[in-house]
Amino acid sequence: MDSDSAIQRRLHSILTTTGRYRDLDVTVQDSVVFLRGSTTKLDYYEWAGQLARNTDSVAAVVNDLAIEREMNLPQTMDVVTESLAMLWHDFLERSPLFVAALLALLITWLMSRITNSVLRRILARSHLRSSLRDLVMQLVTIAVWLLGLTVAAVIVFPGMTPAKVLTVLGLSSVAVGFAFKDIFENFFAGILILWRYPFDKGDFIECGEIRGKIEDITIRMAMIRQVDGQLVVVPNSYLFKNPVDVLTNKSSRRITIICGVAYNADLEQSSNLMSKAVRSCSTVKVNQPVEIFAQEFGASSINFEVTWWTDPTPLDIRKSRNEVVQAVKRALDQAGIEIPFPQRTLSFKEPLTTKAMDS
Repeated sequence: MDSDSAIQRRLHSILTTTGRYRDLDVTVQDSVVFLRGSTTKLDYYEWAGQLARNTDSVAAVVNDLAIEREMNLPQTMDVVTESLAMLWHDFLERSPLFVAALLALLITWLMSRITNSVLRRILARSHLRSSLRDLVMQLVTIAVWLLGLTVAAVIVFPGMTPAKVLTVLGLSSVAVGFAFKDIFENFFAGILILWRYPFDKGDFIECGEIRGKIEDITIRMAMIRQVDGQLVVVPNSYLFKNPVDVLTNKSSRRITIICGVAYNADLEQSSNLMSKAVRSCSTVKVNQPVEIFAQEFGASSINFEVTWWTDPTPLDIRKSRNEVVQAVKRALDQAGIEIPFPQRTLSFKEPLTTKAMDS
């Protein structure tokens, strides 16, 4: 039976002779071999352990050799070159398929242009809203491109049939739905808005803190020019989930102001004067009623509710309100009817005495 030192010398000599190991240290204690150092390959690591185990009188082996990863530039370049050559060879083999796929995409582009042109002419003669016409054209364009991309994918990958494409889309739809939840939410909200809602480009709307004119509506968003000139891009889901006040869905809007006259004024005369003054304004709709009603006993006046109709845009409303207020004030002044300031009458239980102040 060989001694520990004899086993150690033999293994160290063999491993050193191979030149595969660095900082080699072979230790044997009670027939247990301990290997330390480093090597560059997994095969060298396993060979050293197997050699020690096959040595006579060895009971066990503890292989603590480390595997170092060395950068072999020539070998790496050979691998890269070989990979590029394989890619180039595959590309040359599939180049007719790529050309056919590009041709399919070109045909898809032409079909999309032709379809849009034909649809634009057909829809121009229809009574659909402009936003609804845009929706139809966008949906048709998306459908044409989806068909073209599917055909191109089947051409490039012959094993990919349309059924498999639909299967892949079905399996990935859940993950895509979660990843692009907001985008799809705005997309479907845009379709419903363009299809059903009674507002269009050019309308004035008010939704929450947003108030302005709609400059454009797409499937994903609406662009609203506010009354201060700022352009606000609003996601369609916001318009779909919140109440929207359409200010211009009718050709006219009703405006109301409150006008007070003194308690000693002739109320019938005051009402007639206000009615004539309102009807004389150019911004008031002549085919709509002008209504003057005594509303309440105010603190210092009898208050009238003055109502008329004008054009629906915010600017038209401001102009009309300005013209009517001036006309009513002028008519009451000319008739000598007072529009009183707020005043109070004070009553005291005991008479008040007054004294003149010495100057």
